[in-house]
Amino acid sequence: MSRQETVFQEVPETAAGERSVALGELRAAGRNQLISLVLAMRPRQWLKNGLVFVALIFSIERSWSLSEPDEWWPLVWRACAAFAIFCAISAAGYLINDIKDLEADRVHPTKSQRPLASGTLNLNLAAAAAAVLSLTALAGGYLINIEFGTIAMGYFALTLAYSYYLKHIVLLDLMAVAAGFVLRTLAGALAIDVPISPWLYLCTLLGALFLVINKRRTELVMLDDTAVRHRPILGDYSVALIDQMSAVVTAATILAYSLYTFSADTLPDNDAMAFTIPFVIYGLFRYLYLVHRHELGGSPEEVLYRDRPMALNIAAWLLVSAAILAIYR
Repeated sequence: MSRQETVFQEVPETAAGERSVALGELRAAGRNQLISLVLAMRPRQWLKNGLVFVALIFSIERSWSLSEPDEWWPLVWRACAAFAIFCAISAAGYLINDIKDLEADRVHPTKSQRPLASGTLNLNLAAAAAAVLSLTALAGGYLINIEFGTIAMGYFALTLAYSYYLKHIVLLDLMAVAAGFVLRTLAGALAIDVPISPWLYLCTLLGALFLVINKRRTELVMLDDTAVRHRPILGDYSVALIDQMSAVVTAATILAYSLYTFSADTLPDNDAMAFTIPFVIYGLFRYLYLVHRHELGGSPEEVLYRDRPMALNIAAWLLVSAAILAIYR
């Protein structure tokens, strides 16, 4: 074989190899973008959307039978659909918030590692995903029922208002986050069309305030002198003020939940739900311990993932509550 014939045979093989390498790199880049997009949606924080199941838990009745799913399966299905819709709305909200706070996140000690702030996620892809997620979720909300769809729309509007305006107003930044928790609980009740006590909405509001107040405390302590540069509103707070608010909200939460167990029309008349009060007290005190001694309050969902006593306490509260409702109602 001549030298010229050898060259002609090697060129196609080399070109094919280069195309194969380029295609592999393109696929790897696509996978990396997809992984970064999922991480930017913060799936670990979707646990908060579990509040939509509260109405389902507190609607359990003794008459329900596993052998007759027609009694309870429609409620479970709609509750799961509501959870998925709120996860999609939350994901869109997180993407929008990260786009809005891109420059501030880049100077934050931990948020600088987020996909958008670190540059591993394309900005245009994030914006497109936020648009698709929000539009799809809101349309799906109205398929469940009009009331649920309206609350889902209100929750999305609240997340936008928080990202662009409310997060910069002292005290209203705390109230806006807490209101988002209440809307999740209300949406869960509307999705399955069951009434729940106003006391439970109050407990949800106070519990959410407890979490966000202690999150602000952790931010103040961890960021120290750079706190204002990352989140300007932190300049209007102090650790002493936050501790005072935390003390008030902690006491109010315990009182409100205790009154709820004794006064709610939707609970058993024998006051058996009072047996769940110790779980709430322990949970609040345990959280304060983790905030003050281990500085874990910056990400409430991390407390549940990392602290086994807290996770076991919440699981016990859910099981005892469900058992009481199933036995006595």
